[in-house]
Amino acid sequence: MKKATQHINYITNLPPAILPSKWGRIVYHLIFWLTLFAFLLYFDDSGLSRTDRWFNEFINLLFYGAIVYFNLLYLIPNYLTKKRLGTYLLLLLAATFVLTPLRVIFFYFRFSGMPHLQQPLIGNLNNYFALTFFIGSGSTVLKIITDWFRQLREHQELQTQTMQSELRFLKSQINPHFLFNTLNNLYALTLKKSDKAPEIVIKLSEMMRYMLYECNEKQVPLQKEVHYLKNYLDLEKLRQSNDIDINFLVEGQITDQQIAPLLFIPFLENSFKHGLNTQLQAGFVNIHLKVADKYVDFSIENSKGQTIPRQENRPSGGIGLVNVRRRLNLLYPERYQLQIHNNPNTFAVHLTIDLE
Repeated sequence: MKKATQHINYITNLPPAILPSKWGRIVYHLIFWLTLFAFLLYFDDSGLSRTDRWFNEFINLLFYGAIVYFNLLYLIPNYLTKKRLGTYLLLLLAATFVLTPLRVIFFYFRFSGMPHLQQPLIGNLNNYFALTFFIGSGSTVLKIITDWFRQLREHQELQTQTMQSELRFLKSQINPHFLFNTLNNLYALTLKKSDKAPEIVIKLSEMMRYMLYECNEKQVPLQKEVHYLKNYLDLEKLRQSNDIDINFLVEGQITDQQIAPLLFIPFLENSFKHGLNTQLQAGFVNIHLKVADKYVDFSIENSKGQTIPRQENRPSGGIGLVNVRRRLNLLYPERYQLQIHNNPNTFAVHLTIDLE
């Protein structure tokens, strides 16, 4: 009983627990045999009654089913999948040479007293051998094709799951990072008892709502992403001194464009953390977002203090830019261009994304 269950699981290519898919595969087999049965009935020119023709073709199906399921349940798993091709072919031929004479003998005695039906059985014996072997080997071809499609589908599903898991991990690295920086800004202003603190709380609330509830989708409206950037810049303007020049220009019309969430914010955070915060004199951050129906063009340039020697093998901009590049490779493969220019006194990023 255990071996029989293993054989059934092999033919369905599914574990025992997945009953809906297994029964779906059984339905496919039934459809195939019913179609073949109708095909045999259509080409049956024996001239017998409908009942006799139905019975004869049902017996034919039993012989064809014997070679097919002997092949699928025994020969393929025990010989072909173990790369014993020679033994597999010999056993398939042996099964053909056993089943074909049995089929011919059965119908020869069934057609007793009807020589016009018995004679073709003997005369076409070679053709019956060829047909039986063709059906048996044809099931092998179908098995290989269906296994290939199944493995391809499983591979694609695994790739999708891996990509989604990695994206969730990358976004989980991003969100707490920005929240931590913003809370630091709020803390600094509360120490000064600044009247700007309530305004920061409101903007922080909007940012947290966006990060926690609206960034769980693969894509978000570009308009909401831009609003999030403006809130972030407003918070930085409240925190920075009056000597800091912060400009954000949006060119083009934002309508129904969709984009992956939190792609641009690491560049802004990087411009302040590794740019303005490293210099003592006045500085600037210039952001330009050009929007079209099918692409967005984002550029940011900021001043910075004297370059501090970086640790060996540490990428410019820290983990934020590394995460952005990784997300771009996952979400927009071969559909984006990212250029980073780390100059002595400025740092610039230019990103173009094809939204199609």
